[in-house]
Amino acid sequence: MHFIETRGNDGQHPQKVSFSEAILAPISSFGGLYSPESLPDLVTAFLTTHLNSDYKTLARAVLTAFEIDIDTNIIDQALSLYDAFDDPSNPVPVVKVSDHLYVSELWHGPTRAFKDMALQPFGTVLSSIAQKRGEHYLILAATSGDTGPAALETFKNKESVQVACMYPVGGTSDVQRLQMVTEDAKNLKVIGVKGDFDDTQNALKQLLASKEFKDTLKEKNIHLSAANSVNFGRIIFQIIYHIHSYLELARQKAIEVGEKVYLNVPSGNFGNALGGYYAMKMGLPVEKILIASNKNNILTELINTGAYDLRNADVVATTSPAMDILKSSNIERIFFDLFGSERTKELMLKLDKDKHYQLSEIELASIQSIFAADFCDDTEGKQYIKEAFSNGYLMDPHTATCFKAYDTCRDNKSLKTIVYSTAEWTKFSPVIANALTGEQDTHDIDALKSIAKEAGIEIPAIINSLFDKEIAQKAIVEKDGIEKEILSFL
Repeated sequence: MHFIETRGNDGQHPQKVSFSEAILAPISSFGGLYSPESLPDLVTAFLTTHLNSDYKTLARAVLTAFEIDIDTNIIDQALSLYDAFDDPSNPVPVVKVSDHLYVSELWHGPTRAFKDMALQPFGTVLSSIAQKRGEHYLILAATSGDTGPAALETFKNKESVQVACMYPVGGTSDVQRLQMVTEDAKNLKVIGVKGDFDDTQNALKQLLASKEFKDTLKEKNIHLSAANSVNFGRIIFQIIYHIHSYLELARQKAIEVGEKVYLNVPSGNFGNALGGYYAMKMGLPVEKILIASNKNNILTELINTGAYDLRNADVVATTSPAMDILKSSNIERIFFDLFGSERTKELMLKLDKDKHYQLSEIELASIQSIFAADFCDDTEGKQYIKEAFSNGYLMDPHTATCFKAYDTCRDNKSLKTIVYSTAEWTKFSPVIANALTGEQDTHDIDALKSIAKEAGIEIPAIINSLFDKEIAQKAIVEKDGIEKEILSFL
């Protein structure tokens, strides 16, 4: 399978690239991305065949259907990392919360967030390709809280790879920050940025597209890549868990294979939703994909009105900080698939230039045939957390936004809904403690203890130990100091 460019070709890039080439150099012509030239067709027979397959078997089958140019032994090595999740036989449990609502828990990996599902295998794949080619890579990562810890975890001490990870100072939870700044592997650099996530993501995209920066790296015999979901190496692994979650419902006798469901995604950068979209296009029976946002509800506005307007928009700090994002990168791949490269380029460049674009009525209708959206403010989110807990389910504030979309966005109430839970409760404990007990301004460690007592559960050792670790990464810079800090690290 080949990958093609979302904004067309500039004459400087190849017309098509392989999977390995797309993940090593993820930015294409005119600052665009790479998307698959075609998608495999996973019809009902595929789903029926894998009804009783374990996660790794299903993943291997999906990757084989994509015909990616990665050696089988590397794929097996990458997928074996799921064996270190809480339950190696089922790394993504799907839990029934009510008659029609099921939660797919994507956070049972080493950093307790859904990014492990893609970044754990992705790190092995990228590092193996680099070693095979005899090349050295700098991997850039920009994080709103979960990509960073997962990227650092997967790449630490890997050969042929160095990682520079940028996070917004004050824009993550204490646990997320500690997961990053206590990493002491010599090939990792963590940089706190005085700004918001969009600032870090813009810096990442600018550096990936900068000829001057790449030439500087070339002098050091270093190539450049990224761990964010601009890299399709992330997205391909995110497709898999949507298929798995559907099959879990069938295994639990909640649905018959072929019956449609809603996918309900808390979305910031749209990578999780994009994985569901591709699964739907490949044949997964999906009625619609429900997009849940917080007060940074730019995606709700886009899907409901066709307008993407950043002219008077500023990132609002919320209790679901991983979604405090205004520029969602993976919308571009949706537009490319629906509208083609010329229109996608026009829309993306207009957003960069004017901070605004408006879809046509036909384009909006196309989007609304696939997606529905709503947003959940902090007060509503805490109420959903409290209600779910009273009914026996403990969830984080990002998952809570989906419960709002579940209530407001379904046209067919008889269909089952799969909510994607993106983080364990431990990552955002002060918010949850406030929702459950009313306590305020508690530090993470105190909130963790409070929730553990309230719920009658243990704090996972991997989280508890963070508070005793030494801070190894102390760099904090202004936005314009990022490049200098990275070059100093190298």
